[in-house]
Amino acid sequence: MSKTSVRHSDTDRLLEASGVKPTPMRKLVYEILLAGNSAMSLYKIEQQFDNVERSTIYRALKVFQENSLVHTVYDGTGAVRYALCNEGCECSLEDQHVHFLCNHCGQSYCLRSLPVPKPELPEGFDFEGAHFVVTGICPNCK
Repeated sequence: MSKTSVRHSDTDRLLEASGVKPTPMRKLVYEILLAGNSAMSLYKIEQQFDNVERSTIYRALKVFQENSLVHTVYDGTGAVRYALCNEGCECSLEDQHVHFLCNHCGQSYCLRSLPVPKPELPEGFDFEGAHFVVTGICPNCK
């Protein structure tokens, strides 16, 4: 079962299986990401709460990132976004994929079926990662 298809009632089990203590705040942040269906900025996640410190949300996201539950998306908008990883993801070079930024609605989507191409670098350069963003109009905005 992929992490993005998990039911809300399975959040405790999924967090624990990833080595994350399922605190109430972590469960809420994870479920917001799950319901979002696209990469979300810290600001957008923060807007889902009435009165929660931004640093509390950020710490939950960092714990998720350290345990390969989320990955960061740098889509050129200036805001780091967070997206759920697939089950078994280790956020290694092999797990990197293309992201799509809709020019109309501003949503950023993971295109998991499109791996980031590894460029042929000149001698002496070591490839550690790339941020590959495709822009256009998403299916919801057509």
